[in-house]
Amino acid sequence: MHLSPTGPRPRVLHLTQPVDGGVARVVTDLVRAQLAYGLDVTVACPDSTLTAELRALGAKVRHWSATRSPGPSLVREVRHLARVIDEVRPDLVHAHSAKAGLAGRLAVRGRIPTVFQPHAWSFEAVGGGTAALALRWERWGARWAARVVCVSEAERAAGVRARIAGRWTVVPNGIDPERFQPATAGTVRAGLAPLADIHPAAPLVVCVGRLCRQKGQDVLLRAWDAVVHKVPDARLVLVGDGPDNDRLREGAPESVLFTGAVTDASPWYQAADLVVLPSRWEGMALAPLEAMACGRPVVVTDVDGARESLPPSFAARCLIPPEQPAVLAGAVTELLLDPLLRESLGNRGRRHVLTTHDVRHTAEAVTDIYRDLLGTWPAAEKTRPSRAGTGVAPIERSRAGGSTKARSAEHSQPLDTGCGAGANQTTQRVEPPEHRESIHS
Repeated sequence: MHLSPTGPRPRVLHLTQPVDGGVARVVTDLVRAQLAYGLDVTVACPDSTLTAELRALGAKVRHWSATRSPGPSLVREVRHLARVIDEVRPDLVHAHSAKAGLAGRLAVRGRIPTVFQPHAWSFEAVGGGTAALALRWERWGARWAARVVCVSEAERAAGVRARIAGRWTVVPNGIDPERFQPATAGTVRAGLAPLADIHPAAPLVVCVGRLCRQKGQDVLLRAWDAVVHKVPDARLVLVGDGPDNDRLREGAPESVLFTGAVTDASPWYQAADLVVLPSRWEGMALAPLEAMACGRPVVVTDVDGARESLPPSFAARCLIPPEQPAVLAGAVTELLLDPLLRESLGNRGRRHVLTTHDVRHTAEAVTDIYRDLLGTWPAAEKTRPSRAGTGVAPIERSRAGGSTKARSAEHSQPLDTGCGAGANQTTQRVEPPEHRESIHS
């Protein structure tokens, strides 16, 4: 479908389940930017704190009752989603993560241009027969995605290795550098109640993420005794909630604090001396990007997606193998005992994020994908969020009827060819599926 320069703005429908964590943050950031661009944006998701935040931004929100994992309710969820899609009548559907990607593609079946964004492959998160079923579905369902958006080159490569015939675009995650910025740790700590009984100068390690097997907090806890043996005053804060909450709390030493779910993690990054993310797998985690934007050094595991979040020069000190508590303890201890090195890494990390992972670049790249699939639409009022996140500022727009280019190279490529981990957007172009007014027509 090609929209006339004088026609209406495209209607975009985002589908998301989960409604928390990094996926919800990505959806929120995209919706905020797309509303500023003037798109007609609706989000279908389960009722949650996310729905209130999206409505506050000015987005339309439609309730979609869906569990986080596939199960017996899937047929009902797909039917419900099909009704929502018929009512919203979107020009493009953007499905986020495995569950929404499954239900959304089943409901649409390629009759409306559909963008699927895995946010880490489902078949890598499970094992045995479940993994085999997930992989089989992703290979089958790829035919119903006009574009598969991966948040890292490693995620794209994993899809290619798995023989998923995707039409790929790599758009790295981004963060808001105005929301996540440096602050004096001591001042921030004074305002965080869980730290009230901790000495202001105590070395502080922070881990932000959903408390679940993927994020590897159990590995960090196994490493922690060795850290405290060398740095007795050190404290560890686990920020977040999740299914492993009770198990992680059981037997945790007094030097480990749990905050539960928080609405804003930025003060915790700012309060930290070091931020650790010991993940077992990732698409591209936001936590290391947010921490570096706050000028804090990070230690992450050498897994797909996580390694691409770091500047190459960080690999020797900040990248460690997964599920190796002794190695993790050594890296954390070394950095806690070297404040000058932490400061240097923090400064370099922030420069890297400002250059490579600004959320505005991400939003522009995704909007370019929409243009590529839908054709042009009116450009006179196209805007992007300002740095302060409270207004809009003009951006460059195409006068020739083509799509606005992302800030890095965009090119066609064979499916089995690497596309450069540093590129913000790489694309294999395809013709979009025919648009229909109703998916049941």
